[in-house]
Amino acid sequence: MKSKFAPFLLATMVALSAAALAQAGTSDSALPAAPSAAGTTADTAATGGNKVGTINIEQAIFASNEGQRDFEALSKKLEPKQSELKNQNDEVENLKKQLNTGGDKLSEDARQTLLKQIEQKQKSLERSVQDARDDAQNQQNEIAQRILQKMAPIIVKYAGDKGFGVIMDTSNPWPQGPVLWAGPSVDITKAIVDAYNVQSGVPAPARPATSKPATGTPATRPAAPATTRPSTGTQPPK
Repeated sequence: MKSKFAPFLLATMVALSAAALAQAGTSDSALPAAPSAAGTTADTAATGGNKVGTINIEQAIFASNEGQRDFEALSKKLEPKQSELKNQNDEVENLKKQLNTGGDKLSEDARQTLLKQIEQKQKSLERSVQDARDDAQNQQNEIAQRILQKMAPIIVKYAGDKGFGVIMDTSNPWPQGPVLWAGPSVDITKAIVDAYNVQSGVPAPARPATSKPATGTPATRPAAPATTRPSTGTQPPK
């Protein structure tokens, strides 16, 4: 499955590669400029060991208290657009129903007018779906990038403290991702989420009384707008 967050995953690779360079004696100027802890990151990375660890960056971002809070807020923000696109889709479907059920009773001119109306509204819907998908994806990436900028130094510090020489991202399963297989004992995702929650100070989201306690799995990701499927095969945003 292709990750939806390739831009910030690339940033992660840059940050962790910088840690590896620091271990090899590369100057601090090679480190990524971002969090204020850059100097601490370099010092910590230089003490790293030779163990290999893994982290699901995508999961860590979504599972953090800040990620759950901000993606839930984004999901609510997108609800009006979801409704708007659903109304557009319903309008197209109603016109198609008119054509299918009463088309043989229409004059040729009326039928062509209806067909043209359906075509125009269908194209407008498809453009709106794509625009909404792109906008939602951009906003998701902005949230993820912001969290990652603060999470990357925590990852590098943890890796140095625990003797890891390499940390690999498992957000994308093999063969799209670099890790063919890794046991749970080398996965640091939950430890990083816990450490990030402490540093961020963001409380855990309130849960209904009947809900099970959070286990560190990713929070539900906000769906991009357009849950309806245009009849021409346009896929709704995922």
